[in-house]
Amino acid sequence: MKLVKEVTRKLNYSKPIAITIIFLISSIITQAQVSKKAWIFGFGASMPKVSLSWNNIGGYLSIQRNFTEHTGLRLTGNYNNMTRGGFGPDDVNITKTIAFWGSLDMVYYFSPCNSFSPFAMVSLGLNSFSHDNPQQEPKPNESNIVVQVGMGVGMEIYLSEDWKLKPEIDFYTPATDYYDGRYGSNGGGVFGTSYDAVVKGDLGIQWYFSRGEKSNICQLYDGIERKDNFDYNKVEKILDINIPKEIVTEKVVIKPAAKNNSKMLLMGVNFEFNSSRLTPESYPVLYHVTQKLKKLPQLKIEIDGHCDSIGTVQVNQRISLERANVVKDYMVERGINESRIKTVGYGFTRPIADNSTSEGRAMNRRIEFRIVK
Repeated sequence: MKLVKEVTRKLNYSKPIAITIIFLISSIITQAQVSKKAWIFGFGASMPKVSLSWNNIGGYLSIQRNFTEHTGLRLTGNYNNMTRGGFGPDDVNITKTIAFWGSLDMVYYFSPCNSFSPFAMVSLGLNSFSHDNPQQEPKPNESNIVVQVGMGVGMEIYLSEDWKLKPEIDFYTPATDYYDGRYGSNGGGVFGTSYDAVVKGDLGIQWYFSRGEKSNICQLYDGIERKDNFDYNKVEKILDINIPKEIVTEKVVIKPAAKNNSKMLLMGVNFEFNSSRLTPESYPVLYHVTQKLKKLPQLKIEIDGHCDSIGTVQVNQRISLERANVVKDYMVERGINESRIKTVGYGFTRPIADNSTSEGRAMNRRIEFRIVK
């Protein structure tokens, strides 16, 4: 009986851990989708000084406008209630600072497509504060409304398309050294100023309540934005033409063979000079072709790699085959059966442009597909 209770107790304790692990894994494998423009409402709790004492509490509300996938402008209203004591060995007084402040924040997202999207911000605002039991009396010209600057880092964690969890840590400096109820500062303010400095931790929710045009920087082809002149319809037409068709005449089923050796030049799939490294614009084209081939499992293809004329025959032969294999590996990793793909390297033996110009050589560093079945 004790054993059953012990197992039950451990299972009950493990449930929150398991739920947390499942949430983290699902967040990691989920790719966020962003818009070119968006409106965001935020709210949450704050802990100024990042202290574990509940005497330091606060909260915030924000409205944010994202102008691009990476940049946004945020208007934030904050409430902070902070306590401080023990300024000296004989000092037992507790000073409470109550502050209301608003700021205009510039926000930059480093990787908006990730389910864990880090960002940085800088802010400028006004801070209105008052004290309960200050350590010193304010000077006659002391103002309780001051300009404030700040900076911070945070992260948006994917919950759903419209809801994100947002932890954030900010470091801000009001333009006064009386913010904590006494004069004198260690000079730890922003930009090395002698004003007081406060660290604040936030935990809140971001609600994307309005979105603009859907962005394509988060498409599954490695986050590369599609910027090319490639005719994707032509790819589909060539592939469709080479699908064996079934013709039924009474009791006979005729399956005409595909048009062997139908060749397709993938304009936009290029490589860096003397390398098998794909250029960024290549990924959208390869992704599109891969998705189409998934729908045509009966087709087999040959991938032909080509080079420009610079270099020896042996080196170019090797590089051209490596280029074909790079494309093959890309497709295999994305679900195309390896047995459907054959690779060949032709070196610089089959140019399609003038190798005496840089533009011609770039075109000759290419990939061609050949439908073989």
